Amino acid sequence: MPPFKTVAAYVPPGVGMLAVGIVTEVFGPHGAALPGFDFALCADRPGPVPTDCGVPLSIAHGPDRLAGADLLIALPGAGFRTPPFPAVLNALRAAHRRGSVIAAHCVGTFTLAAAGLLDGRRATTHWRFAELLAGRHPEVTVEPNALYIDEGSIVTGAGAAAGFDLCLHLLRREYGAALANTVARDMVLPSHRDGGQAQYLAAPVPEDGQDERLAEVLGWAREHLHEPLPVTELAHRALMSKRSFARRFTAATGTTPHAWLRSLRLSRAEELLETTDLPIEEIAHRVGYASAAVLREQFVRRRGVPPRSYRRAFTSTP
Repeated sequence: MPPFKTVAAYVPPGVGMLAVGIVTEVFGPHGAALPGFDFALCADRPGPVPTDCGVPLSIAHGPDRLAGADLLIALPGAGFRTPPFPAVLNALRAAHRRGSVIAAHCVGTFTLAAAGLLDGRRATTHWRFAELLAGRHPEVTVEPNALYIDEGSIVTGAGAAAGFDLCLHLLRREYGAALANTVARDMVLPSHRDGGQAQYLAAPVPEDGQDERLAEVLGWAREHLHEPLPVTELAHRALMSKRSFARRFTAATGTTPHAWLRSLRLSRAEELLETTDLPIEEIAHRVGYASAAVLREQFVRRRGVPPRSYRRAFTSTP
């Protein structure tokens, strides 16, 4: 299947305005340098739709526009405990049969479950409603700690701002890291977050001098990916012991320093593979790997394909 061109978001009654803003910001216009999407908001029927902030949205399209899109996104709404209109569920099923990508985040996942699209699949939702989803739909394997879960034609995401993670993942998957990174920079967001919802359940990390030093070290590491960057050096720059640094790092990011660096190196390698003609060996050195063989091993393990195949796939994408 070619990358999606038409994107339709289902706007249920009581829709979260943050969710509307997320999909509009990601798939709306970003200038001539980026591919434009045919984007539309759709409701049970055209007309005003109430929102969670009390200001109604005027929606021009109904379920018919949903059924014809390449990518459908079910947004969260206040009435998620009640299944949507049959016409909406039928549109989702028809699009899925046609080969469209179907996505949802937060309690929008309940819409996909009501349509039967999550049966036999893994899915996630806002951690607060994970138990409810699992109880109502025992045929779905609910994973409450994930930021998003990619099941190929079905992709689900966690609550609130995790909608950004889901949408950027879809861009990265279909169009490559370079475009996803560009959109993320345009929105002043990280293009990828490691970790899961569990990192947001505890009390936030206190804002003190240690956190400021940690942020400075992370910024420095991004600019020095070509270097080995052992944890001992990062801890030294943060003026912490190695153990304290690792503990503080995990509390702040939800992942380990090693996993964070690996994700950063591979994301940068993806971007260089897509946007340059540099030899694989040179790319490996630029992102901090000792050789092309090491980069290939990590790439195959984490991305499922070798670097050359990845480059071939995205340089041939229209």
